[in-house]
Amino acid sequence: MAELIDLKEVQERVILIGVSQGDGSDAEKSLDELEELVKTAGAQTAGRIIQKREQAHPGTYLGKGKLEEVKEVLWELEATGVVCDDELSPAQLRNMEEALSVKVMDRTMVILDIFAKRANTREGKIQVELAQLRYRAVRLVGMRASLSRLGGGIGTRGPGEKKLEVDRRRIHDRIGQLKRELEEVKRHREVQRSRRQQAGCVSVAIVGYTNAGKSTLLNRLTGAGILAEDKLFATLDPTTRNLELPGGQNILVTDTVGFIRKLPHHLIDAFRSTLEEARYCDIILHVADCSNPQLEEQIHVVYETLRQLEITGKTVITAFNKIDCLEGETILRDIQADYQVKISAKTGTGIPELLELLETIVRSQRVYLEKTYPYRDAGLIQEIRRQGTLLEEDYREDGIYVRAYVSAESFGRLFAGE
Repeated sequence: MAELIDLKEVQERVILIGVSQGDGSDAEKSLDELEELVKTAGAQTAGRIIQKREQAHPGTYLGKGKLEEVKEVLWELEATGVVCDDELSPAQLRNMEEALSVKVMDRTMVILDIFAKRANTREGKIQVELAQLRYRAVRLVGMRASLSRLGGGIGTRGPGEKKLEVDRRRIHDRIGQLKRELEEVKRHREVQRSRRQQAGCVSVAIVGYTNAGKSTLLNRLTGAGILAEDKLFATLDPTTRNLELPGGQNILVTDTVGFIRKLPHHLIDAFRSTLEEARYCDIILHVADCSNPQLEEQIHVVYETLRQLEITGKTVITAFNKIDCLEGETILRDIQADYQVKISAKTGTGIPELLELLETIVRSQRVYLEKTYPYRDAGLIQEIRRQGTLLEEDYREDGIYVRAYVSAESFGRLFAGE
């Protein structure tokens, strides 16, 4: 009888490598996160090595002696590659591959790989490919030598091996084409945004560290039905849904891509058009995982990323999510937020309080309107009900008496009865 051959893809086993410039605790936390990223990308962590240095070696990332130690550990643990916790220069990448004779990847490559796997919409795929090509264009010479070893696994999704074999000119041509396509998508998004603003729609952007529960919260609030998994970057493409507040007003809520420490600048540049939803929103809803031991660091990363994107001066609500996972009394505080609320997107705890808070903020940003409309203008009442907060509606002999809160943009038109 013929022997069956197992064609199942062999899972990669990698060694995580980091450089610590302090006491090592930050490097350990960063490698913990890198291990989650590697797991999400489909590989297994076989071990980890941290070297204490003032800064990474400019040529080989690690010192010569530490590289020899890595080589021995690779052989002992039968690992197939290494993943460095920082973005490598072309020289570092090339020299490490020559020294270790295995596939060498960095944090950026792993994140780009995950994004390539998770992108579903046309815009998402364009942005991921653009980020990958920008990253690989400057590393083309260094990576070309290792193409024969790539064959599959982390860092090989997206543009693919053929794009690494072409010269820089063709890669830059492709980058130019993708940028034009992205501009077209951006113009379409701006038209939609302009229409919403003209209609007086209030918009809320959900931001936060990856895996903080943003998608679960959007599903809880709006029934969006989007993927929500306990994984880093479970959802990539932004989703906008309508939310009706307790008072009857409708607002728009958008889920954005999650943030992470050492977020590659290639991604920030490529996803700028998507993240601009947060720039033009009325309210930032910052979702923070209060059950995570690195809560404070994650909050810091979120605000730093918002500053990089020049998203400032917004009303910020910090929703401390996953309170159902906390044991005992825990002090939760975000001094940079305007408002704070404790919730569980999974169980629904605190959601009514969040909705009431949103309604209070929306109302505070509105203008008070009191007017009697002739019955021929009854259609305007529907518009007020849909876009504003209708406090009173009384049908009288001389018309429809209305008290409401409406947007400043629509106040003049509604007051004039146009």
